[in-house]
Amino acid sequence: MPVIDAQTAAALMNPLTALVAKAGAAVLSVSRDRMTISGKADGSPVTEADLASDRIIADGLARLCPDIPLLSEERVHLAAPPYAGSLFVIDPLDGTKEFIAGRDEFTVNLAIVTDGVPLLGIIGAPALGSIWRGLVGQGAQRLAVTANGDVGAAEPIATRPFPAHSAWIAAVSRSHGDSRSNAFIDSRPGAVRKPLGSAVKFCRIAEGGADIYPRLAPTGEWDVAAGHALVVAAGGKVTNGSGAPLRFGESREGFLVPEFIAWGDPTTVP
Repeated sequence: MPVIDAQTAAALMNPLTALVAKAGAAVLSVSRDRMTISGKADGSPVTEADLASDRIIADGLARLCPDIPLLSEERVHLAAPPYAGSLFVIDPLDGTKEFIAGRDEFTVNLAIVTDGVPLLGIIGAPALGSIWRGLVGQGAQRLAVTANGDVGAAEPIATRPFPAHSAWIAAVSRSHGDSRSNAFIDSRPGAVRKPLGSAVKFCRIAEGGADIYPRLAPTGEWDVAAGHALVVAAGGKVTNGSGAPLRFGESREGFLVPEFIAWGDPTTVP
């Protein structure tokens, strides 16, 4: 099966960033007051913005890397796991509930996974005017992006060391709380919760604005893969609840990640 290595991923970084920016601009162009909203089999919403972003990314990847398979939240019915070699893992609109509610914390997520491990991650937050991106082993960056999809200069970012003399900042979901994650945060004395939507939580970890992001309940691989690569590229680590590595693109039912924890300081992983 075709494989994207680090060198190839580095060459793809700018065109993939431009593709995420283009998809984000398409999302912003959809009127939230008049858009079509429907439901999936699992009860989650999908909008015309999700579908427009998905089409742009799928078409762009078909031109850039026609031999690399694509796993998108909106195309799961076409998936054929397990995947050997490399694949793209996409969430065309992460935080659809935030988008529908009129909030700005929704993202476009794109990852390259090679041999089951996220290698490259790009997360665009078009309403926040930002794109975060990282390549494992080569660092992470934040870039400005306009509503039209024009991308600015890259600024290096990194996770922060464990704050020994201040409270943990825990990124938590505004829309998807769960008892195990809450208990995990409660076990960190003095931890301060920072509610955020979508994959922006990974981005805050990667740029040192939060220390830990636990999600000890199932979520889709497309919700995690880009953030996983970004956090690791920025100096952090992403594990399951026991500190073990995560795997992607295998034969797990529904492509669900049972649980994960994103750690800004990898020395804090038990």
